[in-house]
Amino acid sequence: MPTVLITGANRGIGLELTRQYAAAGWEVIACCRKPKEATALAKIKGGIELKALDVAKPASIKKLAAALKGRAIDVLLNNAGILGRRVGFGKAESKEFLAVMQVNALGPLLMTEAFVGHVKRSKLKKIVAITSGMGSIASGANGGSYAYRSSKAALNMVMTNAARDLKEKGLAIAVISPGWVQTDMGGKQAPLKVSDSAAGIIKVIDKLNASSSGGFFNYSGETLPW
Repeated sequence: MPTVLITGANRGIGLELTRQYAAAGWEVIACCRKPKEATALAKIKGGIELKALDVAKPASIKKLAAALKGRAIDVLLNNAGILGRRVGFGKAESKEFLAVMQVNALGPLLMTEAFVGHVKRSKLKKIVAITSGMGSIASGANGGSYAYRSSKAALNMVMTNAARDLKEKGLAIAVISPGWVQTDMGGKQAPLKVSDSAAGIIKVIDKLNASSSGGFFNYSGETLPW
């Protein structure tokens, strides 16, 4: 069975991705900061392996990569992310802004660097990051949310660059927007069920190949503007 490593697997989209991959028979390395408190994860049946990981801490990333040395990971799924406060112009705070950038943009880059060998060793060789339509400069209709929007735009560039740099290694890399989803982050007013978003994301990942590597897609497979 193929293996997927999912960051931020303890809630929201990450939890549902874990649930659906496990139901499909995949081996799932489900990562979160506090596995002992991840009660919802513990209830999922299937080949679930819980691992402690804080993507905001480079040492934590290196520790997990070392612990999984020699393992083949077919899909590295960078899902962990934080929203930060929805502050407007004139209210930016450097500490908070950088914290969001650390998790949402630098974290996936460090994960990709740390686990590229694991992915290269696998059969499917795919690396994906969950981004947001709010990171699209071309389609951004509203202002505000400076930290979150900037972090997702940065994430898009990080993964696009990685797709170029790792092309010769045979890896397929993409960013996927989950849509506006009914999660703690998206809110109850969101139109999309988390189960539908996760199912769509998995389909997009299934279809990802060398020719579509470096792409920016939404959960339905539509190509999004940068």
